[in-house]
Amino acid sequence: MAELIHQASIESEKEYQHYIMDYLAQHNGYVIRKATQYDRLHAIDRELLFRFLRATQPKKMEQLAKIYKGELEETIVGLLNTEETKARGSRLQVLKHGLEVSNESLDLMYTKPATDFNPELTRKYEQNIFSVMEEVWASDKERIDLVIFLNGLAIMSFELKCNAARQAVDDAIYQYRTERSPKTRLFRFKAGVLVNFAMDLNEVYMATKLTGADTFFLPFNQGNGTGIHAGKGNPIYPDKYSVSYMWEDILTKDTVLELISKFMFLEVKEKKDDLTGKTKRKETLIFPRYHQLDAIRKILADVTVNGTAQNYLIQHSAGSGKTNSIAWLAHRLTSLHDADNHIIFDNIIIVTDRVVVDRQLQDAVRGLEHKAGLIRVMDDTCNSQDLARALQGNTKIIATTIQKFPYIVDSVHDLQQKHFAVIIDEAHSSTAGKDMAAVTKSLGSDPRITEGEGEDVEEAISREIAKNGKQPNVSMFAFTATPKPTTLQLFGRLNTKGQREAFHIYSMKQAIEEGFILDVLANYTTYQTFFHLNKEIKEDPRCKTADAKRQIARFVELHDTNIAQRVEVIVEHFRHCVMDELGGMAKAMVVTASRQAAVKYRQALEKYIAKKGYRDIHALVAFSGKVKLPHDDQEYTEAAMNGVAEDKLTREFDKDDYNVLIVANKYQTGFDQPKLCAMYILKRLKGVAAVQTLSRLNRICPPFEKQTFVLDFVNTYKDIKAAFAPYYTTTLLSNTVTPSAIYDLEAKLDAYAILDPDDIEEANELLYKPKVTAKEKRKLTFLFNKTKKLMEQYEPQKQAEIVVTMRHFVRFYEFLLQASCFQDVELHKKYNFVNYVLAYLNIRHPGGGYNLDGKIKATNFVQEKTKEYKVSDLTAQPVVKLPTADTVSLAPAKEERLSQIIAEINSRTGKNYDNNVAVKAMLQIKDIMMKSDKLKTSAKNNSEKDFEFVYFDNIDNALIEGLDQNQDFFTLLLGDDELKKEVLGIFADEIYQHLRQE
Repeated sequence: MAELIHQASIESEKEYQHYIMDYLAQHNGYVIRKATQYDRLHAIDRELLFRFLRATQPKKMEQLAKIYKGELEETIVGLLNTEETKARGSRLQVLKHGLEVSNESLDLMYTKPATDFNPELTRKYEQNIFSVMEEVWASDKERIDLVIFLNGLAIMSFELKCNAARQAVDDAIYQYRTERSPKTRLFRFKAGVLVNFAMDLNEVYMATKLTGADTFFLPFNQGNGTGIHAGKGNPIYPDKYSVSYMWEDILTKDTVLELISKFMFLEVKEKKDDLTGKTKRKETLIFPRYHQLDAIRKILADVTVNGTAQNYLIQHSAGSGKTNSIAWLAHRLTSLHDADNHIIFDNIIIVTDRVVVDRQLQDAVRGLEHKAGLIRVMDDTCNSQDLARALQGNTKIIATTIQKFPYIVDSVHDLQQKHFAVIIDEAHSSTAGKDMAAVTKSLGSDPRITEGEGEDVEEAISREIAKNGKQPNVSMFAFTATPKPTTLQLFGRLNTKGQREAFHIYSMKQAIEEGFILDVLANYTTYQTFFHLNKEIKEDPRCKTADAKRQIARFVELHDTNIAQRVEVIVEHFRHCVMDELGGMAKAMVVTASRQAAVKYRQALEKYIAKKGYRDIHALVAFSGKVKLPHDDQEYTEAAMNGVAEDKLTREFDKDDYNVLIVANKYQTGFDQPKLCAMYILKRLKGVAAVQTLSRLNRICPPFEKQTFVLDFVNTYKDIKAAFAPYYTTTLLSNTVTPSAIYDLEAKLDAYAILDPDDIEEANELLYKPKVTAKEKRKLTFLFNKTKKLMEQYEPQKQAEIVVTMRHFVRFYEFLLQASCFQDVELHKKYNFVNYVLAYLNIRHPGGGYNLDGKIKATNFVQEKTKEYKVSDLTAQPVVKLPTADTVSLAPAKEERLSQIIAEINSRTGKNYDNNVAVKAMLQIKDIMMKSDKLKTSAKNNSEKDFEFVYFDNIDNALIEGLDQNQDFFTLLLGDDELKKEVLGIFADEIYQHLRQE
């Protein structure tokens, strides 16, 4: 083969195809086949299939030929097709388990033997036939760049793009989504190729199931950068292509066979519909992501050399597919042999901190190999003796919870001769304290440590501190996203700088960039910013704040200890900005500082929502043990307050009945609830605890475009950035957002002249219809395509700039919408349109593709706009708040009365409000009220008693408007309804009379 061509010299797709094929033929032992030899009805290369069968299983083929004579090939191909296309069948299953033909079992591939004891197995393994075809016609309309075959069965398809020809991986993805039919035999899910690759010279993406426009493409890239700074993509090399690992490694015979036999499996999830009682079955063909494959292979290579001498820390971010990684590792360690062909581990123990061992984990292990007795799960029905027996027995994989370990310290005997691999899920929480020490003690075989007598567990562990270290017969494999210093000390490896680090890293940065988790800091804001932002928006004449959102704007400087005020902020923000996300399923977590605080906040929340008459907010509380409050004899428990058993809380919270969870040191780690969108923090958070707590929000929730929001009452931006720094470097947006920025971005967007106001109006009319018909969907697609075509008139560089501006516009607008009382109907229409245009452009991007579900923001704000489309007159609003105006006494000498009230406030609160200043400020408020058009209308059309309802409703607006007159005093009034009525009730009759005369 010619020397490797420089990247710039591959100038066409054709050259790229030939370059890969030549490499595969010369270095990887592939056979190059003509596309005419492809059987499109069965997605096979018939000639090679039978060449393989006759070479590897001649006796069986001879026997079958006697039965079927001239119809043998047709019979085998027909049976193969039936087995692959039946409901529970698949090409993967046929490759792994072979075909049963008239009591003869035909193997369709041979995997690499674990040892070299059996030369016959090695010979057969070497007889696997790997081949490649180019320009394969899968149907009359579909021509595929490259198809890879194993023993005549098509297993991989490739769409290649050449960057020099101004095409990229996005174009390959677009081709799969729009020009490849999932019904074509080659692409048929489970029955066709195992995986489809979209690849240019820089990046690779893969999909195991084609579903048209919304096909989900996962990255299969190495990551670019090192450690926690690694992002998406691939490294750039001076002397080879960024994707050269595909032909140098992934498409080698050993790797392909390893992927099929040891990694790929069919994940089956069954969910029972509570209404119909029917069980829904969802099947996913699992192909490892690159970091998973890389981690498992590197660990196995190291263990093969070092045996049980080392511990391993695998720092994989949330969204890394940890459950599958653990299943793959456990499965591979069961059959791992050293250089002398000795098995390395007798038992693999999976330790998880979930009280119920993860069902998903069991299913993943069983999906890899159906073998009786391979895995034993120690659930709640098992006692410590059962666990001890399993450890002494022959079960290869034992899955248990950390809680079980302390009980077996004294009951496990004669384990010193056995070798164990202990895989720890979420090392940070499982490895704490005596539970972890008990693991090392029960499995330890260090003869230098003698057993102490007459000690309790704590004393024994303290006394045998040496035993808590590395044991010669135990290797530990700890998986965590956020290793603490203690975890690094226990499991980390020394690097060249003398620091301990993880054996393998998949960074949070890469997971976010690849779209597997959300950046929870994207919409993180402190209360101080939140308050000032709303104040700024109130004062910006361009921002027309809706009445429904006034509540957010009225929040002011908070009193540290005033729970009621904070509860009001939380409830009103959640109702107006969060609750309707995810099609109305959004949930929030309130993180309190102590168990007493959790109880008090739950009580205050119930009281506030009862007072307001809200029926759409229901909270659960989570804390451990029993709690007593000062001056209250009652004993509070989580179960009693919720009316729900403690072990059922997560299931109940998942239901639509509950949408707020108030926690105290519970559910802040390892709690997966994709519907969590908002978090309200009332507790000082540091280091790993801050990252783990905020990470409860980072789960994506397809098909919805989930937005997260954090409102922090206690910590500063600096604290949170410092906490995340060891795991992820990020820029906090909310530190800098101002309402004027969104208008600047809008102006910049308008200047490109790609958004037609009529199109925006028409699209919004359609989007807010209760049901969008297929014809209307086509109309929407036409409108978005029109914008796209206008955009394409610009140079490619300018197009990229427009897309970035659009994203910034959407990003800033969403933040303002979540963090403030901001409202601008026309701007929201533009936001909807731009958001959909981006989704439409996204059809070329990896991830979920173009899907209309979950894009529209169903906020109250939007619902009000829907009304705006249909209802012309919105003045007649039902009175929601009914303040009891008739209880206010109106004294004749108003100023004197006001002075008396202020004196009373001073004595009651220990404050020292200046009489004259306060009186003057109140008279200014009176003047603001006198100028109110709303009050003028009400005074003209109502009796004095009815006028008072509207009057008291408008007091808050006036107080906020005049806030700079006397902030401290007005803040007090805003937080105390009774006091407010008493002070401002003095002017009610005077204002009424004055406005009526006007």
